[in-house]
This record gives sequence, structure tokens and C-alpha cells, in this order.
Amino acid sequence: MQSTDLGNRESGKLWHRKPSPAARDGIIVNIIHSTSDYLPKVLRFLNVAFDSSGDCLIAGDHQGNIYVFDLYGNRFNLVQRTAQACTALAFNLRRKSEFLVALADYSIKCFDTVTKELVSWMRGHESSVFSISVHASGRYAITTSSDTAQLWDLDTFQRKRKLNILQSVGIQKVFFLPLSNTILSCFKDNSIFAWECDTLSCRYQLPAPPESSSILYKVFAVTRDGRILAAGGKSNHLHLWCLEAKQLFRIIQMPARVRAIRHLEFLPDSFDAGSNQVLGVLSQDGIMRFVNIQTCKLLFEIGSLDEGISSSVISPHGRYIASIMENGSLNIYSVQALTQEINKPPPPLVKVIEDLPKSKLNSGDLKMKVTSGRVQRPARSRENRIQTRILKKDLTGSFENKENELSDGLNKKRLQILLKGYGEYPMKYRMFIWRSLLQLPENHTAFNSLEDKGVHVAFLNLQKKYPIKSRKLLRVLQRTLSALAHWSAIFSDTPYLPLLAFPFVKLFQNNQLICFEVVATLIINWCQHWFEYFPNPPINILSMIENVLAFHDKELLQHFIDHDITSQLYAWPLLETIFSEVLTREEWLKLFDNVFSNHPSFLLMTVVAYNICSRAPLLNCSLKDDFEYFFHHRNNLDISVVIKEVYRLMDTTPTDIHPDSMLHVFVALTKGQYPVFNQYPKFIVDYQTQERERIRNDELDYLRERQMVEDMQAEVDQQRVEDEAWYQKQELLRKAEETRRELLLQEEEKMVQQRQRLASVKRELKVKEMHLQDATRRRFLKLQQDQREMELRRLDDELERKVHMRDREIATTAKDLEMRHLELESQKRLYEKQNLIRNQEAVAKEMREDTDAYRRKVDLEEHMFHKLIETGQTQNQKTHKLIEENLAKAEQACLNADWRIQALHKQRCDDLQRSECYQEVARLLRENRRKETEVLNSMMGEEAKKWQEAEEKDFHLKSEKKASALSDASRKWFLQKEINDALEHAEHPYTKGVPRYQNGQVVSSCLSRTSQLNDISEADSSTCPSFSQRRIQWDTTERDLMERVRNLRQRLTVQARNRCQTPHLLVT
Repeated sequence: MQSTDLGNRESGKLWHRKPSPAARDGIIVNIIHSTSDYLPKVLRFLNVAFDSSGDCLIAGDHQGNIYVFDLYGNRFNLVQRTAQACTALAFNLRRKSEFLVALADYSIKCFDTVTKELVSWMRGHESSVFSISVHASGRYAITTSSDTAQLWDLDTFQRKRKLNILQSVGIQKVFFLPLSNTILSCFKDNSIFAWECDTLSCRYQLPAPPESSSILYKVFAVTRDGRILAAGGKSNHLHLWCLEAKQLFRIIQMPARVRAIRHLEFLPDSFDAGSNQVLGVLSQDGIMRFVNIQTCKLLFEIGSLDEGISSSVISPHGRYIASIMENGSLNIYSVQALTQEINKPPPPLVKVIEDLPKSKLNSGDLKMKVTSGRVQRPARSRENRIQTRILKKDLTGSFENKENELSDGLNKKRLQILLKGYGEYPMKYRMFIWRSLLQLPENHTAFNSLEDKGVHVAFLNLQKKYPIKSRKLLRVLQRTLSALAHWSAIFSDTPYLPLLAFPFVKLFQNNQLICFEVVATLIINWCQHWFEYFPNPPINILSMIENVLAFHDKELLQHFIDHDITSQLYAWPLLETIFSEVLTREEWLKLFDNVFSNHPSFLLMTVVAYNICSRAPLLNCSLKDDFEYFFHHRNNLDISVVIKEVYRLMDTTPTDIHPDSMLHVFVALTKGQYPVFNQYPKFIVDYQTQERERIRNDELDYLRERQMVEDMQAEVDQQRVEDEAWYQKQELLRKAEETRRELLLQEEEKMVQQRQRLASVKRELKVKEMHLQDATRRRFLKLQQDQREMELRRLDDELERKVHMRDREIATTAKDLEMRHLELESQKRLYEKQNLIRNQEAVAKEMREDTDAYRRKVDLEEHMFHKLIETGQTQNQKTHKLIEENLAKAEQACLNADWRIQALHKQRCDDLQRSECYQEVARLLRENRRKETEVLNSMMGEEAKKWQEAEEKDFHLKSEKKASALSDASRKWFLQKEINDALEHAEHPYTKGVPRYQNGQVVSSCLSRTSQLNDISEADSSTCPSFSQRRIQWDTTERDLMERVRNLRQRLTVQARNRCQTPHLLVT
């Protein structure tokens, strides 16, 4: 065993001398990666993966170093440093130099081994990715973590779908089935679903395993053909599922030392067409055992208790096994070396010690010890002596019959004895034995003459009917069938000839001469009388099989008859494929070891034995489709049992129905030239040949006519192309003319745009000029506003002074009320005199109230009249100055609003002060009324006398008030109508209603304020009769001030209108 330390090297050789792996361990090379730092340590490999060729693998360690190992070229290269541990690898993408690596940060990256560059970076997982499965086409990949599985498109590196599951149901593994478009998803609750890759629709679900052997699946493996699924877990049981039948068909129990299964992988074989028979099982003890799933025998194992295996990967062609050991190193095993012990030829059973006729014979039996299915050497006795057999000398002078002597020095009888002892020939010498048994002449000249004739017409389109993946294998099959067809004409029309020859073509694909002669020998000897009823199946041969079956198993034959199953269904499919469809590679080779070693009738007896050994499942079948499926697919049948049954049938079948009485003995091919094969109805073949020739001639005529039509079509196409070229030229000219016109239009547009830019520059200059003028006007207006504010401050000072005077007068009035309180005390005694004074004061109070109401009414009418006059003046303004007037009004409205706000604020303060004074006066008045009540009690008698006179005067007063109210209503209606007409006339030339709304708001605010003042005045007059006279003086002064402010505002507005600009400048 060679060992290689990568160290700090980025490239180098894997081994320095040609590796020669030993049969006991099979290790080609042991690879370790240690650092040469101050504290050296070994970097552990974590994951490994093979590419599609099987000669190159990729491995990554826990520090993120990824190496590519070329086993064919004896090189290793460091292709990437990811600086973090890799959790999964995949190296079989569509682009052979690219690989996928899942990292510890839950991301997946794609690198190129040649350029060593990052190709893509895929994110989406929220936990560690432990599996990457790539589709057979290399276009899609599935990445699996514990909580989700995601489907990626490797052409665009975009996520297509995401599998979300419940947190309670985890994912064990999601992967593609080999050579199919199916996705298999395995969950922790043992549920297994199959999905269609394109539509992601569920195809089927596997049933639950039986309770007697129910285990929680942890690991899975699938054969290359995608038919068998192996599943295992924390148990020594293995479950084998048939994915076509969707059922569990076998449970394998591993040795007792196996308590849990950590990894499963099938060992590929180049001859088994993907139906792998050897399964590698890695258990908890670090030993990987390889078991034949058909015979359930242990073949070999790798790893040991001291050097356990952590994980393992097998190359696609089955030559190498890459295992990551528990110590972190990487071992590469040779499968050929591991199976060398199995494939060794058996030891000789007979050894001649003495040739003395009088010597005693020791005929002790040869003892063979078989453990765990391993092939071992014969055991020595305790005395360390070889068990021997001494043969007598044949006194007749010959040891064997001459007919049993073979050309290469072998003896057929001895080979048959060896075959019966071991059941099959050694793999290493099988081809040599077959060539000797069949006595192949190896006529190179004759075969070359057949091969020089080329591919036969009947097999030109062989790949359409039999799409074989390997082009080499297809080419060899095509040449072999063509040589057979040139040898005999019937083979060009034999439909099952490719099925008959394919196993031998695959077995002898490197030696076409041997392949041809083996197939020809098989046809001459084991296919006797097959072509007498051509093109129908050989009824005579099938009748022989049916007679033998009727003799040995009447019940099975009756079952066939009851269900209308003929020998063409239960015998002919096995013969025309020579059992290649129902047997594995090892089983088929084992069977034909016995077929080639016996009489040609052995093959027919094998058909009968196969049916008899399968009688139990056949008796359970009742549908014709089930029988067809059974005889075209592999079944759980031990070929050794079938072969033993064949030998029994050969010995127990009566002579009258035995096939060997109707078939000739073996006849080898002649040397020099091959014999003429004409054992077929020649007229049928000739007729078919003539018909085929006629059809070929018709096809040639048809091809000639089609060629003429195609030539004419080509001429038409050429003329059409020329016409199209002319039209395209005209179109190009037209487009060129349009392009020139477009250029002219673009130049004109540029001129227009330049003019527009010039006009816009002029307009900007004009606007700047207008802005300067507007700024000058605004500065002038600001100066006027400042002057108005100074005037308003002066008026405010005057109002404050008058308010202060009003406060002093209120204080004086309060003192007068106190004096009046004292006077009321004296009026108790003089109530007769005071009654008259009281009546006079009441009459005076009523007169003052009437006067105040009349004054307020006159003020309101004057206000409405002035409003009417202002509206009439507005109507005489010109239309082109409306915008300037509205602007001036808006500015004036803002100034007025500010002034009114300030005035209202001051009035509110005055009202609060007056309210306090009124409350104090009201308190004094309540006290006064209490005392007046005492005085009134004494005046009740006098009041009754005056009551009648007061009623008469009151009636007269009410009539006067009604007349006055009617007159007031008439005047108010007239003024309102005039104001409305004036407003409508003012809206007609300019429809903008904002200034009118502001004026209306001002009027309404003035009216509301006037009404509030009137209400307050009425309350004051009703509350304090003696205070009303002074308040009337203050109101008169206030009205004078308001009139002066109004006149000032009107003068300022007129001056602003005269200085305003034109309307369009204001708009700009």
C-alpha cells in the first residue's frame, strides 16, 4: 500500500511507482493531508465524489480545501480554497469541468476545475445541506437539508421549486432516480414519494413496511436502472423495494455484528445493464460489507475495527471505491483486486500420486469450507496432508473417449465434473473454456469477407428500434448481425436475432470474430429446427417443450391451458432472448456454462425447468398480461435450483419425448469456410427477398422522383431567394430614402428647437424683468404696509386710552351704585315719594332702549347702503384691470384680516374686563333687587291702581312697534335685493369668486360682530340702566373711529389700483 501526503503542495503525483493493490485489502493509495506549521496537524477529508467517467474524483477537507484526483493521469490538483468546511459535493454536471459544493454557511457554490473560478453562488437554505443529487442530463440538481429540499436549474442557477414540510416530519433524502425523470423523496416517518421532475406531480407512494420488520429508514441506495431501492436504518435488516411493482420484495438480515447501517451503495457492473446485484453496506463498526442481493452471500469487505470507514463512494463504472476513513484520510480501493479471490479458478479436484494398479485407493471426499459466502481454498487436514484421489489405470489403453477430447487439451468430461462440483466455470478462464467447448475455428479470412460486404440493408436503422447508449456496442452489434445476414439470407428477416445475439455481443465486443462464431455455433446447434416454420415461431420445438412439461407437471400445463396461455407465451420469450431478460449477468453466465457443456437439448429443458421452478407464482397468475410480464422480467429465482432441475429432467424424461432424440449432437463450425445454413423454408425467404427487392426498387424510384421534385423545389427556392433579394434591395433603398427624409426632418426639428430655445431665453429675460418690477412694487407695498401698521398702532393706543377711561367710569358707576344702595334704604321709609320717581325712571329706561334699538337699526341700514355704493363703484372698473384689483383686494383682505384679528383680540380682552365688571354690578343689582322686593311689597297696592292705565298705553305701544317692524323689514328687503344684484353684476365679467367670498366673509363677520355688540348692548341696557348713557357715548366714538379707518382703507385701495401693472404681467 502506497501513502501520499498532500502537505502544502497544490499539485503533484498520487504515486511514484505503479500501484499493485493486495488482494487482502485492495488499497491502491492512501491519501492524507497534513500541515507543516509550527504545530503540525492532519486535515480531515469530509466529502468525496466521482465524475461521470469514474477515473476522476473530487474531495474536500474541513478547512475548505478542495482537491481533484485524476486516477488515470496519476495527478492531483488543488482547485479551490473556500475557507469553510464543505458538507456535500457533486461532480457529474453537464459541463464536465464544473462541480457543486455545499458549504457550512448553508450556501451552494459552483466552481470550475480548469479556471478555478467561481461560476455561481446559490442561496436559499436555512440549515446545513447534506445531499446534492444531479439529474442524469446534468441540467437540474436537488439540494437537501433537514428542513427543506430545493430544485435548481443549473443552466441559469435559479431555484425552480422548494419542498416545504412540517417541522415534525423531517427529510431524510431527496434524489433523482438514475436514467429517469423521477424524483424520490424519503421522509423521517418512512413515507417515500415519487414525483415527476417536469410537472412535480406525485406519481406514486410506496406502502408502509410490515410491522414485523419495521425500521426507521436512514440511508437509501438505488440500482443504476432505477428498479430496486435499498433502505436501511438503525437495524441489521435491509429492505429491498421493487419500484416497478411498488412493493417490498425482500428483507435481508445482516450478521449479528451489524447493529446499524450508516451508508448504502450499489456496486456497478458493466454487463448487468444497470440491474446491480452487489450492494455495499457500511455499518456502525466502520466495516463496509458487499452482499449479493440475489443469493444473500457476503462477497468481500473493506475496512476494519482499527481503521474504520466514515463514508464511501463507488465510481460509476465500478472499478474504484473511495472511502473516507475515521482518521480523516482517504483510501482508494481497487474492486478488481478485492474480487480477485472470488474470480480465481477453482483448484484441481483430482491429483494423480501413483499409477500402480495394485495400490490401495484412498477415496476420501474433498472437504470445502464455505463461510459467509466466500470462496476459499480446500482445507488441509490436521496432519497437514493433501487429500488425494488415486485413479486406476485404464487397461483398455485410453483414459477418455475421443469425442470428449477438445482441441486445446481440455476434456469435456472433466469440465462437466468441474462444473457440477462448483456450478460454474471460473470467471478468469470462462471465455477460454467456452471457445474450447464450442471448438471455434476462427476463420479470419471468411469472416473478413463477410465483414467487407458492409452493413446489411436490414440493419441500417438498427438504432431506431434498439436505442443503445454505447455507440461502440451498437456498431459491433450492427456488424455482427450484418455478417450473419450475409452468411444466410434468413437472418436478415429474423426479428429476434438482435435479442439473441446481444448478450454475446456485449460479452465479446472486443473480438468480433469470436462473437460471430459463438452466435453462429449457437444457431447451428442449440437453435436446430427453429426456422422450419419461419416466419412463425418453431412450433415443433415448442411442442417438444410442451410434451416434457405435460409429463413432469400436468397441473401447471393445465393451468396454462385454462387461461389460454400457449407455449408461444411461456416458452418462446425465453428462447428468443436466451434467458437474457429474466437473468442477471452472473446467472446468465452460470446457465450458459452448463448449456455449452451439454447436449443442445439442455436449452429446451432449461425452459421447462424455469417454468417448473416458478410454478408457485405462475399458478397465482390469472391474467395474460401477468404472464407476459413474468416471462419478460427478472424474477426471484435461484439459477442453481433451475440448473439442478434441468439435470433432473434430462435424466428422468422418457426417451420418446426427450428432445435429445429429435436434435442432433453438437457440430462445430468447419475450418476455412463456414458451412451453408439453409435449414429454413427457402421459398418464403426468397419471396420475402423478392418483395424486399421490389420495395427497394420502388423506394429508389420514389427517391429519384423526390430528388427531381427537390431539384425543382430548389430552383423555385433559388428564384424566390433572388426575388426576395431584389425586394430587400428595393426595401433598403426605400429605407435609405426614408432615413434621409428623417434626417432632414430632424434638422428642421433642431432648427425649431433652437428657435424655441431662443424664444424661451427671451421669455426668461422678460420674466426676469417682470420679476424685478414686481419686486419693486412689493417693496413699495411693504413701505405702505409699514405706514398702515404705524397708523394702526396709533389707533390702538387711542383705543387703549379710551378703554382706560371706560374702566375709570365703570369704577365710578360702581361707587354710584353703592350710593344708590344707601338711597334705597332711605326709600323704605319714603316709598310713596319714590314710587313716582321709580315710574319715571322706568319710562326713561324704555325710551333709551327704544332709542338704542333705533340707532343700531340705522347703523345697519347705513352699512348695507355703503356696501351697495361700494358694489356699484366696483361695477364701473375695466375688465383688463380685474386681476390687479383682485390682487390688491387679496392683499388688502390680508391686511384687514390681520387688523381685525388684532382688534378682535383687544376687544376680547376688553369684553373679559367688562364681564368682570358686569358680574360685580350684577351682584350689586341682585342685592338691590332683594331690597327692592321689600319696597315693592309695600307698593303692591299702589300698583293695582296704575295697572289699567299701563295696559292701555302698552296696547298703543305694541301697535306702534308693529308698524315700525314692517317698515324696517321693507327697507331691509330692498337693500338686500340691491346688494345681490350688484354682486351678480360684479361676477359677470370675471368669474373668480375668491375675492367676493372674502368680502362676504368680512361682511358676515362685521354683521356678526355688530349683532354681538347689539346683544351685549341690550344686555347692558337691561342690566344697568344708569350705565347705558355713557356706553352710548363710547359706541358713538367707536363708530367714528371705525368710519375713519374705513375711509383710510378705501383711499389706500384706490392708490394701489392706480399703481398696479397690467393683468398679463401679474399672471406671469
